[in-house]
Amino acid sequence: MNSSQIRLVYRKEMVDTLRDRRTLISMIVVPMVVIPALILGMGQTLRKIIEGARQGKMSVMVLGAENAPSLAAAIMRHPGFEVVAPDSAFATLIEDKKLRAAVEFPPGFRAALEASSSAPGPTVNVYYHENAIRSELARDGIEDVLDAYMNQIVEARLASQNLSARDLQPFQHTAQNVASEQRAGGEAFGGFIPYIIILLTMMGAMYPAIDVTAGEKERGTIETILASPVSRTSLALGKFYAVLTAALATAMLALASLAVSSRIAANDAQAGFSMLQIPLSAANAGAMLLLVLPVAVLFSGTLLAIALMAKTYKEAQSYISPLNIVVVIPAISAMFPGVELDLRLSLIPILNVSLASKQVIVGIYEWKWIGVIFASSCVYAAIALTFAVNFFKRESVLFRT
Repeated sequence: MNSSQIRLVYRKEMVDTLRDRRTLISMIVVPMVVIPALILGMGQTLRKIIEGARQGKMSVMVLGAENAPSLAAAIMRHPGFEVVAPDSAFATLIEDKKLRAAVEFPPGFRAALEASSSAPGPTVNVYYHENAIRSELARDGIEDVLDAYMNQIVEARLASQNLSARDLQPFQHTAQNVASEQRAGGEAFGGFIPYIIILLTMMGAMYPAIDVTAGEKERGTIETILASPVSRTSLALGKFYAVLTAALATAMLALASLAVSSRIAANDAQAGFSMLQIPLSAANAGAMLLLVLPVAVLFSGTLLAIALMAKTYKEAQSYISPLNIVVVIPAISAMFPGVELDLRLSLIPILNVSLASKQVIVGIYEWKWIGVIFASSCVYAAIALTFAVNFFKRESVLFRT
């Protein structure tokens, strides 16, 4: 292995990489555009959707209005409701989003309220479409009317017994959040950040790895390079370092873009993005890069070995595509609640880095697990790099027909 040969191959591959449009898009444009679009664009879009859902009247149906005329009248007077005629197919109408909500008063409702009994009171059913914004808003409006009417009845009953609402609530209790908005934001979105960083790191390594292997085979330049007085090991390492540089550059740009985007979002008071003020300090970013480093080596070596087996650029893409699923599943698993670092999880590639990065973002440094994760990731990366170097020494792989 000759260091000067490795540097020579590295410089050559970096020049070619920086000339490749697909590589530049995946390495620079994607992290600098996709992350701001996700954090700022999606947040603004969601805000506009919610604001739009609150505008205009929502269709509501009252069933059994004759059983509770006062309550039915209160619902009909609600400024945000458009009360429609009763229909037995109300459930289907709600499911099809032709009707937003329906309220049903049971027979004997008024008589049950006036009767003095220790038995449970009558039940009013409110029907709505879960996860449909306008339907949930209509449900909330109906429940507000019902609660206000129920409070009036309670106050009247208390007054008849010379009691007040204070007698039903001898003391009050409150819950106060002691976590800062930044810490809360890190807990809420901490799993999302390493997922994005890991995914973009792989994308940053993918196109250079294909270009320096299958791309050269397709262009017919691989034979010229192999004929040069450069050892196969130096050739493989020079190409590997070029791919690794692209992967790490993508990770750094993604972290920088994320830090800037989250700060802009947090300062946008109108959009209500206070929870997006993720505590991504220089120390956090440095720790994440340290954890991502062996993962980038793993990606670079693995992608280089897989792409080298292909004869064309398109064939290499088809070989690498299933790897996206292998990476995404463990990376996204760190976002699930209740998934915490332990010895077993710290040995699972990708998932271990995602979990550790999630903790680092909120300022939790469990050094024993970080050490295990870094060591195990280095082992996996060394194995992948060994495979890549050995593949460059095999004629059956380089000149596969």
